[in-house]
Amino acid sequence: MNQTDDKKRVLVVGAGGFIGGFMAAESLRRGYDTYVAVRESTSRRYLNDERLHFVVLDYDDEASLAPSLKSALPDGERWDYIVYNLGATKCVNFADFNRINYLYLCNFIEALREADMMPERFLFMSSLSALGPGDERDYTPLTSRTIPAPNTRYGVSKIKAETFLETCADVPWIIFRPTGVYGPHEKDYLMMIESIDRHFDFGVGFKTQLLTFVYVDDLVNAVFDALSSPATLKKKYIISEPNAYTQKEFRKLTAHLLGGRWVIPLRLPLWVAYAASVVAEKWGTFKGKPSTLNRDKFKIMKQRNWNCDVSDAIADFGFKTRFPLPKGLEMTIDAYRKSKAAGEGEAK
Repeated sequence: MNQTDDKKRVLVVGAGGFIGGFMAAESLRRGYDTYVAVRESTSRRYLNDERLHFVVLDYDDEASLAPSLKSALPDGERWDYIVYNLGATKCVNFADFNRINYLYLCNFIEALREADMMPERFLFMSSLSALGPGDERDYTPLTSRTIPAPNTRYGVSKIKAETFLETCADVPWIIFRPTGVYGPHEKDYLMMIESIDRHFDFGVGFKTQLLTFVYVDDLVNAVFDALSSPATLKKKYIISEPNAYTQKEFRKLTAHLLGGRWVIPLRLPLWVAYAASVVAEKWGTFKGKPSTLNRDKFKIMKQRNWNCDVSDAIADFGFKTRFPLPKGLEMTIDAYRKSKAAGEGEAK
C-alpha cells in the first residue's frame, strides 16, 4: 500500500547529475519521501541531505535491477512517482547513446514489471533534440505536435526511448522535452559564460539563430506539477521559457551581469566549426573521454530555430517560468563568481 497523498514516495533515477540534484531537493521541499537511484561510483556531492534514501543500481547488469529495486522498499510497496532522469548527452562512442538512453530505459521498465513496482506516474526526461531541426525559414515554433525528425545520434536515442514508452500500455508515462537547461553546476553554458567573462563570444554560422532556455528550478517545478496533475497522463510536453533570444541578446545580457564586460563576438563559418568538431571528437576518442565539441554537438549548434510553444504545459498543469533568462542568468553568474572565488582561495 502506498503512503498517503501528503507523503508521496518518489524515486529519482539518474539523481547524480546536474538536474538530478535539484530534482531531489525539490522533492524533499514538497514533503515527499525521496529516494535517489545512483550507481556505486556516482558522486553524491549534491545529494548530501540526510533525508534522502539511496538506491544503488547497476544498469549494465540487467538481472540485478529488479532485486535491487525490490530490496529498497518493504515487501509489496512501490514508489508513487518515478522520475527517469538517467541519460548521456555526450559519449566517446556514439553507440553508447543507444545503450544508455534507450536500452537502459527498456531494462528498467522490464525490472519494474518483474518487481511488480509500476508507479502511479512515470516521467521520462527526453530532450528537444528528439524533434530535430525546426523551421529555419519562418522560425515557426516547435510544438508537442511537431513530427520528430532527429538528426543527431543523441536525438535518435531519445526518440527511440519515447517510442518504446508509447508501446507500453502498462506504463503511466509522461514525457518532457526540455530545451537547454542551465543553472548552477551546469557545465556547457558555464563555458559560454566563462568565454564572455574573458571578452570573447564564439558563434557558429551567420544566419539568425533563435535560442531558448529553461532555468533548472523551473524545470524541476514543472516535473512535480506535471506528476500531480490528472491531465498529463501519456502526454508529451516541451519545457522552455516562452521567449526566444538571439545570441547577441544572450551575449549582451551576460556581459552586463558580469559587470559590463566588453566582448568581441567571433563568428565561425559552419565548415570551420565542423572541422573543429571532428578534430575535438577524435582527440576525445584518443584520450578515452567524451568531448563537449563533436559532430553531434555541431549539428545542434548549426540548428537555427529553437523557438518553442509551451501552451500545452501551461494548459495542463499551469506551467510558468519564475526565472526568465535575465533572472536565471543572474543567479547562475552569482554561483559562478562564488565558485571562482573559492577556487582562487584554494589555489592560494
